[in-house]
Amino acid sequence: MRADPAAHERSREAVHRPEPPGRVTPRLVVEHVSKDYRSRRGGRRLTRAVDDVSFVIEPGASVALVGASGSGKSTLAKLITGSERPTRGRVRFGETAVERLHGAGLRRLHGQVQFVFQDPYGALNPVHTIAYSLSRPCVNYLGLPHSEAERRAEELMERVGLSPARQFAEKLPHQLSGGQRQRVVIARALASDPVLLVADEPVSMLDVSLRAGILKLLAGLRRDRGLSLLYITHDLLSARVLTDEVLVMQSGRIVERGPTKQVLQHPSDAYTVKLLDALPNPAALGAIQPGAAPGAG
Repeated sequence: MRADPAAHERSREAVHRPEPPGRVTPRLVVEHVSKDYRSRRGGRRLTRAVDDVSFVIEPGASVALVGASGSGKSTLAKLITGSERPTRGRVRFGETAVERLHGAGLRRLHGQVQFVFQDPYGALNPVHTIAYSLSRPCVNYLGLPHSEAERRAEELMERVGLSPARQFAEKLPHQLSGGQRQRVVIARALASDPVLLVADEPVSMLDVSLRAGILKLLAGLRRDRGLSLLYITHDLLSARVLTDEVLVMQSGRIVERGPTKQVLQHPSDAYTVKLLDALPNPAALGAIQPGAAPGAG
């Protein structure tokens, strides 16, 4: 999966956000990755959750990984972020062999590759304030002193639309709405200043009225910060909004790939056709332009 390097460079210049000296945005390369699980009781029976998957995400690219529940999407995300190791194959983030990392090496990776969880309430510690949840990654990954981490936490809240920040800083997760909690989870993922976001169904647990705002936020973050994005979803409509390219996953394998508009308007695999047929309003695919969240004016 390859983005246009020239377009990416124009985008970076437009937002005037040069990388700090020595910082390089790596490519993510997934090569012939498979993941097998044994039965829970230690039997010999294997379940293959991911089966010989290969793709590349270039710096600044936005790629959708689309498929129904149980297709292997979340397992693949865990392999990319180093939470699990592949049975076979390799995952490379720049020159780093992700499958070999542990301890301090895995910690460094998580400073650059951050995960946006599906369940915003389950992802946040219920006894920690929002300010604490956002300031700790600033201390842990960036080494900021406490006072500076608190200032950065407020900046992050403002950036994701939790404004004024002081109104939210001392609240606990249960005191926020679902959409506000998801914005906190996104802000926390940004705290370490990552270059790649892996967003696993980030709007699936939200009311329809809240989804457009989160999609608009993710599109803006990608545009303004030059982030690479792996967007995991079963929702082809939101993939059309956010991404340049699509990987369609079925039973652990990639069955179709290509530019988002092409795949969604002219699918070549029968499984992709079924996913499109399941949309409540397929005509909306042709009406929405990439990067413009529906109803989020």
